[in-house]
Amino acid sequence: MSNSSPLLEVQDVGYQLGGTTLLKPVSLTLNVGEYLLITGPSGSGKSTLLKIIASLIDATQGRIFFKGQPAAAMRPEFWRQHISYCFQSPVLFGETVYDNLALPWQIRQQSVKDDALRRDLEKVELPADMLHKRIGQLSGGEKQRVALLRHLQFLPDVLLLDEITSALDEENRARIDRLIAGLVKEKGVAVIAVSHQSKEIAEAANVVTLPPPERGEADGSA
Repeated sequence: MSNSSPLLEVQDVGYQLGGTTLLKPVSLTLNVGEYLLITGPSGSGKSTLLKIIASLIDATQGRIFFKGQPAAAMRPEFWRQHISYCFQSPVLFGETVYDNLALPWQIRQQSVKDDALRRDLEKVELPADMLHKRIGQLSGGEKQRVALLRHLQFLPDVLLLDEITSALDEENRARIDRLIAGLVKEKGVAVIAVSHQSKEIAEAANVVTLPPPERGEADGSA
Protein backbone atom coordinates (compact mmCIF):
# COMPACT_ATOMS: atom_id res chain seq x y z
CA MET A 1 0.00 0.00 0.00
CA SER A 2 1.35 3.37 -0.99
CA ASN A 3 1.57 6.09 1.67
CA SER A 4 0.19 8.47 -0.94
CA SER A 5 -3.06 6.50 -1.32
CA PRO A 6 -6.18 8.39 -0.28
CA LEU A 7 -8.15 7.02 2.65
CA LEU A 8 -11.11 6.28 0.37
CA GLU A 9 -11.26 6.29 -3.41
CA VAL A 10 -14.40 5.90 -5.51
CA GLN A 11 -13.68 5.15 -9.17
CA ASP A 12 -16.48 5.54 -11.74
CA VAL A 13 -19.08 4.06 -9.40
CA GLY A 14 -22.59 3.87 -10.84
CA TYR A 15 -25.81 2.00 -10.13
CA GLN A 16 -28.60 0.71 -12.32
CA LEU A 17 -31.73 -1.17 -11.34
CA GLY A 18 -34.04 -2.79 -13.86
CA GLY A 19 -32.51 -0.80 -16.70
CA THR A 20 -32.96 2.49 -14.83
CA THR A 21 -29.89 4.54 -13.91
CA LEU A 22 -30.16 5.56 -10.26
CA LEU A 23 -26.58 6.85 -10.00
CA LYS A 24 -24.51 8.06 -12.93
CA PRO A 25 -20.79 7.17 -12.69
CA VAL A 26 -19.03 9.28 -10.08
CA SER A 27 -15.42 9.43 -8.90
CA LEU A 28 -14.09 11.03 -5.73
CA THR A 29 -11.28 10.74 -3.19
CA LEU A 30 -11.36 11.32 0.55
CA ASN A 31 -8.40 11.85 2.86
CA VAL A 32 -7.98 11.66 6.61
CA GLY A 33 -9.61 14.64 8.33
CA GLU A 34 -11.45 15.77 5.20
CA TYR A 35 -15.09 16.85 5.00
CA LEU A 36 -16.74 16.26 1.64
CA LEU A 37 -20.25 17.47 0.87
CA ILE A 38 -22.44 15.67 -1.68
CA THR A 39 -25.22 17.67 -3.30
CA GLY A 40 -27.40 17.44 -6.38
CA PRO A 41 -31.06 17.45 -7.45
CA SER A 42 -33.61 14.95 -6.22
CA GLY A 43 -33.13 11.59 -7.91
CA SER A 44 -29.44 12.14 -8.67
CA GLY A 45 -28.40 9.26 -6.42
CA LYS A 46 -26.91 10.94 -3.34
CA SER A 47 -28.26 8.41 -0.87
CA THR A 48 -27.55 5.59 -3.33
CA LEU A 49 -23.89 6.64 -3.42
CA LEU A 50 -23.61 6.57 0.38
CA LYS A 51 -25.26 3.15 0.53
CA ILE A 52 -22.77 1.81 -2.02
CA ILE A 53 -19.82 3.22 -0.06
CA ALA A 54 -21.30 1.70 3.11
CA SER A 55 -21.55 -1.67 1.33
CA LEU A 56 -25.30 -1.83 1.85
CA ILE A 57 -25.85 -2.25 -1.88
CA ASP A 58 -23.42 -3.28 -4.63
CA ALA A 59 -22.48 -0.89 -7.41
CA THR A 60 -23.26 -2.13 -10.90
CA GLN A 61 -20.07 -0.50 -12.17
CA GLY A 62 -16.86 0.97 -10.80
CA ARG A 63 -14.65 0.16 -7.84
CA ILE A 64 -13.98 1.42 -4.32
CA PHE A 65 -10.62 1.37 -2.54
CA PHE A 66 -9.86 1.84 1.17
CA LYS A 67 -6.29 2.79 2.01
CA GLY A 68 -5.25 1.64 -1.44
CA GLN A 69 -6.84 -1.79 -1.15
CA PRO A 70 -9.98 -2.93 -3.04
CA ALA A 71 -13.08 -2.83 -0.88
CA ALA A 72 -14.41 -5.96 -2.58
CA ALA A 73 -11.66 -8.01 -0.92
CA MET A 74 -12.46 -6.82 2.63
CA ARG A 75 -14.64 -8.61 5.15
CA PRO A 76 -18.03 -6.96 5.83
CA GLU A 77 -17.40 -6.77 9.58
CA PHE A 78 -14.07 -5.00 8.95
CA TRP A 79 -15.75 -2.57 6.56
CA ARG A 80 -18.52 -1.66 9.01
CA GLN A 81 -16.04 -0.90 11.76
CA HIS A 82 -14.16 1.53 9.53
CA ILE A 83 -16.99 2.95 7.39
CA SER A 84 -20.09 4.01 9.33
CA TYR A 85 -23.35 5.13 7.70
CA CYS A 86 -25.88 7.26 9.58
CA PHE A 87 -29.29 7.20 7.87
CA GLN A 88 -31.52 10.23 7.32
CA SER A 89 -34.40 8.30 8.89
CA PRO A 90 -32.85 7.03 12.13
CA VAL A 91 -32.89 3.29 12.75
CA LEU A 92 -32.97 2.55 16.47
CA PHE A 93 -32.84 -0.83 18.18
CA GLY A 94 -34.11 -2.38 21.37
CA GLU A 95 -36.38 -0.54 23.77
CA THR A 96 -34.34 2.34 25.22
CA VAL A 97 -31.71 4.94 24.39
CA TYR A 98 -29.28 2.90 26.48
CA ASP A 99 -29.83 -0.16 24.28
CA ASN A 100 -28.67 1.83 21.26
CA LEU A 101 -25.64 3.55 22.77
CA ALA A 102 -24.49 0.37 24.52
CA LEU A 103 -24.69 -1.75 21.36
CA PRO A 104 -21.29 -0.75 19.89
CA TRP A 105 -19.63 -1.58 23.23
CA GLN A 106 -21.37 -4.93 23.46
CA ILE A 107 -20.44 -5.88 19.89
CA ARG A 108 -16.79 -5.31 20.82
CA GLN A 109 -17.27 -7.23 24.08
CA GLN A 110 -16.32 -4.20 26.15
CA SER A 111 -17.86 -3.01 29.40
CA VAL A 112 -20.31 -0.17 28.81
CA LYS A 113 -19.29 3.09 30.47
CA ASP A 114 -22.58 4.70 31.51
CA ASP A 115 -20.91 7.99 32.48
CA ALA A 116 -19.45 8.28 28.98
CA LEU A 117 -22.90 7.69 27.46
CA ARG A 118 -24.43 10.43 29.63
CA ARG A 119 -21.68 12.88 28.65
CA ASP A 120 -22.29 12.10 24.98
CA LEU A 121 -26.00 12.82 25.38
CA GLU A 122 -25.20 16.23 26.85
CA LYS A 123 -22.91 17.01 23.89
CA VAL A 124 -26.00 17.02 21.64
CA GLU A 125 -28.24 18.81 24.14
CA LEU A 126 -30.03 15.68 25.35
CA PRO A 127 -30.41 15.29 29.13
CA ALA A 128 -28.34 12.64 30.85
CA ASP A 129 -31.47 11.09 32.37
CA MET A 130 -32.68 10.29 28.84
CA LEU A 131 -30.34 7.29 28.86
CA HIS A 132 -33.12 4.92 29.91
CA LYS A 133 -35.96 6.63 28.06
CA ARG A 134 -38.00 4.40 25.77
CA ILE A 135 -37.45 4.78 22.02
CA GLY A 136 -41.17 5.27 21.38
CA GLN A 137 -41.15 8.40 23.54
CA LEU A 138 -38.49 10.20 21.50
CA SER A 139 -39.17 12.96 18.98
CA GLY A 140 -37.80 12.74 15.44
CA GLY A 141 -34.95 15.10 16.27
CA GLU A 142 -34.06 13.17 19.42
CA LYS A 143 -33.98 9.92 17.45
CA GLN A 144 -31.60 11.48 14.91
CA ARG A 145 -29.21 12.57 17.65
CA VAL A 146 -29.28 9.20 19.42
CA ALA A 147 -28.62 7.42 16.11
CA LEU A 148 -25.66 9.71 15.44
CA LEU A 149 -24.22 9.14 18.91
CA ARG A 150 -24.42 5.38 18.41
CA HIS A 151 -22.11 5.77 15.40
CA LEU A 152 -19.70 7.90 17.46
CA GLN A 153 -19.18 5.53 20.40
CA PHE A 154 -16.14 4.14 18.56
CA LEU A 155 -15.03 6.58 15.89
CA PRO A 156 -14.84 5.15 12.35
CA ASP A 157 -12.28 6.22 9.77
CA VAL A 158 -15.09 7.39 7.47
CA LEU A 159 -18.44 8.73 8.65
CA LEU A 160 -21.26 8.86 6.10
CA LEU A 161 -24.04 11.31 7.00
CA ASP A 162 -27.29 11.32 5.03
CA GLU A 163 -29.03 14.58 5.98
CA ILE A 164 -28.93 13.63 9.65
CA THR A 165 -30.09 17.05 10.90
CA SER A 166 -33.24 17.28 8.77
CA ALA A 167 -35.55 17.00 11.81
CA LEU A 168 -33.62 19.51 13.94
CA ASP A 169 -34.20 23.22 14.49
CA GLU A 170 -31.53 25.71 13.47
CA GLU A 171 -29.87 25.84 16.89
CA ASN A 172 -29.52 22.08 17.28
CA ARG A 173 -28.47 21.70 13.64
CA ALA A 174 -25.64 24.18 14.26
CA ARG A 175 -24.65 22.27 17.41
CA ILE A 176 -24.40 18.98 15.51
CA ASP A 177 -22.45 20.70 12.73
CA ARG A 178 -19.93 21.94 15.32
CA LEU A 179 -19.66 18.47 16.83
CA ILE A 180 -18.91 16.92 13.44
CA ALA A 181 -16.45 19.69 12.55
CA GLY A 182 -14.62 19.01 15.81
CA LEU A 183 -14.32 15.30 15.00
CA VAL A 184 -12.89 16.15 11.59
CA LYS A 185 -10.37 18.66 12.91
CA GLU A 186 -9.39 17.09 16.23
CA LYS A 187 -9.82 13.36 15.63
CA GLY A 188 -9.07 13.15 11.89
CA VAL A 189 -12.41 11.55 11.05
CA ALA A 190 -13.17 11.76 7.32
CA VAL A 191 -16.78 12.72 6.55
CA ILE A 192 -18.98 12.45 3.47
CA ALA A 193 -22.26 14.24 4.04
CA VAL A 194 -25.36 14.70 1.92
CA SER A 195 -27.04 18.08 2.28
CA HIS A 196 -29.66 20.32 0.69
CA GLN A 197 -28.80 23.23 3.00
CA SER A 198 -27.74 26.14 0.78
CA LYS A 199 -25.72 27.77 3.57
CA GLU A 200 -23.82 24.57 4.30
CA ILE A 201 -23.13 24.03 0.60
CA ALA A 202 -21.87 27.61 0.22
CA GLU A 203 -19.48 27.25 3.17
CA ALA A 204 -18.13 23.79 2.31
CA ALA A 205 -14.55 23.62 1.05
CA ASN A 206 -15.09 20.39 -0.88
CA VAL A 207 -18.33 19.77 -2.78
CA VAL A 208 -19.26 17.04 -5.26
CA THR A 209 -22.42 17.82 -7.21
CA LEU A 210 -24.13 14.84 -8.81
CA PRO A 211 -25.73 15.37 -12.23
CA PRO A 212 -29.52 15.27 -12.57
CA PRO A 213 -31.16 12.02 -13.67
CA GLU A 214 -32.21 11.61 -17.26
CA ARG A 215 -35.83 12.44 -17.95
CA GLY A 216 -37.99 9.56 -16.81
CA GLU A 217 -35.22 8.02 -14.68
CA ALA A 218 -35.79 9.88 -11.41
CA ASP A 219 -37.21 7.54 -8.80
CA GLY A 220 -37.98 10.14 -6.18
CA SER A 221 -35.02 9.15 -3.97
CA ALA A 222 -32.16 11.45 -3.03
